[in-house]
Amino acid sequence: MSRMIDIAKIRVGVVGGGAWGTALAKLLADKGFVLDLWVFEKEVKEQIEKERENKVFLPNIILPDNIIPSNDLEIVVKEKDLVLVVVPSHCMRDVSGQMKNFINPETIVVTASKGIENKTHLTMTQILAEKIDFIPKENFAVLSGPSFAKEVANKVPTVVAAASTSREVSEYVQEIFSCSTFRVYVNDDPIGTQIGGAMKNVLAIAAGICDGMKMGLNPRAALITRGLTEMNRLGIKLGADPLTLAGLAGVGDLLLTCTGDLSRNYTVGKQIGKGKKIDEIISEMRMVAEGVKTTKSVYNLSKKLGIDLPICNEVYSVLFEDLSVEKTVEHLMNRSLKHELDGVLDY
Repeated sequence: MSRMIDIAKIRVGVVGGGAWGTALAKLLADKGFVLDLWVFEKEVKEQIEKERENKVFLPNIILPDNIIPSNDLEIVVKEKDLVLVVVPSHCMRDVSGQMKNFINPETIVVTASKGIENKTHLTMTQILAEKIDFIPKENFAVLSGPSFAKEVANKVPTVVAAASTSREVSEYVQEIFSCSTFRVYVNDDPIGTQIGGAMKNVLAIAAGICDGMKMGLNPRAALITRGLTEMNRLGIKLGADPLTLAGLAGVGDLLLTCTGDLSRNYTVGKQIGKGKKIDEIISEMRMVAEGVKTTKSVYNLSKKLGIDLPICNEVYSVLFEDLSVEKTVEHLMNRSLKHELDGVLDY
């Protein structure tokens, strides 16, 4: 059984004031938690304090008074029962290193960031466990699934998964976050949960390219389905349970981000499909499209492990080798013919 929670007594810190971090902070505040929210930008802190709105990352959403914004990481993480970390994946190592100086060994640390580190190919919980090495590994958990920040903030019914190697910890996280508009399931597979959350961003870029080229619905359905095969190839090789990837954090998140205009990664892909270059697209964005950096991680990891990920490889070629989108379609359609499950069951 999970621990019963007393909202009035549980001390919560949220690290990361982007759209997703702000939306999850609002969800917890609406539930009754008084929480500290670490934001990097001084302007965001001042906006939340004075206008109760994060106009930069989550505009037109009024934030409750029980969200206390801060630019001081020590205030946000010190003496907390639970710390939720929602920073861009490329910032996780630096931020977790800073958190180490202030966080308690008993704290439950949950990440809702999605990505794989470029150089090390570690997931977010693995980076946290490496940097904050005095916290037991089972106290690190991940929250992931099909969830757009704007919809969660607007209380649109949403269903996600919480994962930890400890069932007690995952059920604790489940109780902290669950409410009438946000249902949380648990699983025991943080690796699979994170691989699904990371890879779906790469595949969303591919889906966006497909739609930007106005190719039609058949190619998008094929891309999502074969993309799930690639997710399984990499996930299973890294120790994931294929049933996790068939669930909320895998196929659920994949479907959402490959079909929804609220997805930054899908939007990036769509603009590429219309002819824009990636450097131009990124220069116009304030928020991070995680799939761009994750594409590089997935590509290099697949080469290291000897795994065939043709869709992800083509996205890499478009983003980093300036391959035309027309050539990617030609490459994918003219590959040698195979059995549908080739390279999946082998692992």
